Amino acid sequence: MTNSKPTGDKPSKPKPSRGPRKDARSARRDAAAEASGKGGKSKAVPFPTKEQVLDFIRTSPVPVGKREIARAFNLRGQDRIPLKSLLKELEKDGAVDRGKARRLAAPGALPEVAVIQIIGPDADGDIWARPIDFPEDDAEPQIIVIEDKKLDKPLAPGDRVLARLERKDSDVYEARPIRRLQARAERVVGVLEKGPHGTGRIVPTSKRIKTEFSVDAKDLGGARGGDIVIAEVEPAKRMGTPRARVVERIGRVGEAKAVSMISIAEHHIPFQFPVAAQEQAEAATAAPLGNRTDLRKIPLVTIDGDDARDFDDAVWAAPDDNADNPGGWRIMVAIADVSWYVRPDDALDRVARDRGNSVYFPDRVVPMLPEELSNGWCSLRPHEDRPVMAVEMTIDANGRKLRHHFLRGLMRSAARLTYEKAQAAMDGNPDDLTGPLLEPVIKPLYGAFHALLKAREERGTLELDLPERRVFINKDGQIEQIVPRARLDSHRLIEEFMIAANVAAAEALEKKRWPCMYRVHDQPDATRVEALREFLDSLGFNLARGQVLRPKHFTQLLVKAKDTPFAEMISSLILRSQAQAVYAPENLGHFGLALTRYAHFTSPIRRYADLLVHRALIGAYDFGEGALDRSATAEFAETAVHISGTERRAAAAERDAVDRYVAAFLADKIDGEFDGRISGVARFGLFINLKETGADGIIPISTLPNDFYDHDEGRHALVGRRSGRTFQLGQSVTVRLVSADALTGGITLELLSAEPLATSALTGGSDRDFRQTSSRQNAKKPGGKPKQGRPKNIRFGGDKGRVSGGNGKKPAKKAKKRR
Repeated sequence: MTNSKPTGDKPSKPKPSRGPRKDARSARRDAAAEASGKGGKSKAVPFPTKEQVLDFIRTSPVPVGKREIARAFNLRGQDRIPLKSLLKELEKDGAVDRGKARRLAAPGALPEVAVIQIIGPDADGDIWARPIDFPEDDAEPQIIVIEDKKLDKPLAPGDRVLARLERKDSDVYEARPIRRLQARAERVVGVLEKGPHGTGRIVPTSKRIKTEFSVDAKDLGGARGGDIVIAEVEPAKRMGTPRARVVERIGRVGEAKAVSMISIAEHHIPFQFPVAAQEQAEAATAAPLGNRTDLRKIPLVTIDGDDARDFDDAVWAAPDDNADNPGGWRIMVAIADVSWYVRPDDALDRVARDRGNSVYFPDRVVPMLPEELSNGWCSLRPHEDRPVMAVEMTIDANGRKLRHHFLRGLMRSAARLTYEKAQAAMDGNPDDLTGPLLEPVIKPLYGAFHALLKAREERGTLELDLPERRVFINKDGQIEQIVPRARLDSHRLIEEFMIAANVAAAEALEKKRWPCMYRVHDQPDATRVEALREFLDSLGFNLARGQVLRPKHFTQLLVKAKDTPFAEMISSLILRSQAQAVYAPENLGHFGLALTRYAHFTSPIRRYADLLVHRALIGAYDFGEGALDRSATAEFAETAVHISGTERRAAAAERDAVDRYVAAFLADKIDGEFDGRISGVARFGLFINLKETGADGIIPISTLPNDFYDHDEGRHALVGRRSGRTFQLGQSVTVRLVSADALTGGITLELLSAEPLATSALTGGSDRDFRQTSSRQNAKKPGGKPKQGRPKNIRFGGDKGRVSGGNGKKPAKKAKKRR
């Protein structure tokens, strides 16, 4: 591979950003001009496709009306009639929301005027807020508040204001207050500490809440110092510390499972089953054979992690003996028949839909269904009869599916294997369990897997190498070790079998014309891709232009960057450019897997979407009891939004819990030195991912070497205004651990050294050895001590920020009020 480093001398100073709104308008104006043939011979303007109009609405920083859409695509006269019909269709499909003045925006976008609640200032003095009455299931957008002198007094945490919002990015807004509103009770999770005269104060466990709360003695509710509590914030009546009232005690600091309980409470995850649902689960009994297909003589096996407790999928493979399919395979995927035990709109169904999915913490699981089902009747335990929904598929030697058929059966697992045991057997190290299964069971599974891999490679999927780490917790709730999670062929085998079954489910329901809850992954946002493309150009890498962008183009780029200093940076940026996978009743395809249709069928124990697909298959094939009622499909759009939200909620809770565990693990390693990499760049500092533990921390910008730093969003860098020193995404660094807050999961770091970037336009013309002017030395100077405040783990996608480092002083007032 040739050297991909761009050549050239010191680059010119970056031009100021025009801002996302103006850039978006320019891009759309250029696209419309190109569509209308400007710059050449005039041609008839083609009517835009649904996808083009939807992309226009989604990428707009503010809601738009029919007039703006018509102007963007140069539509006149009679063209506006089909445009009106198209917009109604998009609204009916749930692809857009219609708000004030009949203006359209992407689903989930905040209105132009909304009520927000002040969270509090961060270490840089910026005020942040959250939307009021925002769906708990959805990931909240970030809102930065521009204070208005017209307000009677400064904004304080807990205040509610009516504000005008301007969208700066997909999940970032600027808010300009219109007027202050009467506050109402809001929940906060925190640790109660003793105060004077029998009072208390609550220290929030969330990094996003920047203030503490006082509690009167009468409002303690029996809680003691050291208790983890849920409290309601009282309306502010005067300046000073806001007040709260304890409503629930959920544990004590230091208790095993305290960390996961904090995440459960903060993210409003239900963890106790209603009596009716619990009684229904306890009354469950074995499913009869009845009209089911008897699969008990087929040696189906489960392959899961060594810590798995529920086994909801089993696999089997054998060479196809059909002479017309040389080298082909017959494979079967059998999935626990949860629909037999959980019927539409019964007590278990209501709780399963409410939870949406199981949530996995290092020390516990909050299951979607009671353990009597999730670890009992719906778990495919070895040598026990279990009801299943199964699909048998025939593939050719290149992994292409020739045919499939579904059945409702009764199986008996031949063995419970782990990924490690299956792989060891295949590598020539079988044990007493896997030895007898090697030839008849394990080797055929791997044979079919290698055929499926050929099909995957032919499709050209997006292959992002995202390292995972496994956290081991002891019985006292303490981390014993953090190790990289192994990535074996046995893992990939199960993934490919599950993908094949999921595709078959989506195809079957489509062919039978039955409703399907698809798992969709839309095309990457065009604006983000163009920004990525421009940045890659500066590195000497090219992302395909002038053709339909496919997953393989990203994968080819990753292969080219693999042995360069920019590999991790490019991988991270590609991930950020992708749309989020969600559930939907309409098929948009799955971009990442390069599949035209896809659904989740293989985990109904832990995902409600899979249960819906099972019920639809039962109805489509007339398999008997537990079928989906066709009238229920009217609720699919609402259900899709709900379960997509619970999935994001679970991911956020799991991530927060791991952050707290890792911070506790590092708490006794203060002043230790660690290798890491810059994983994010914001105007207030650098986010660092530590290599050994995978922990994420922040280097506040005030602790960087003496200089004023500009946030160059396009280059994902902080650039010293005087020195030209550049700190950029992907750069290797050595840091000192300053603080690790186990309560919030916040980790603060200090930069000791930064590996010089390759000589290119990225360096700003300055690749001096940072070790000579490390922040440790700067910390010895007056005012150079790093801030010890809790870091704020967010990214802001606004324009360039001017902030200072080193001496810890704030920049000039004009710079501070730039927003």
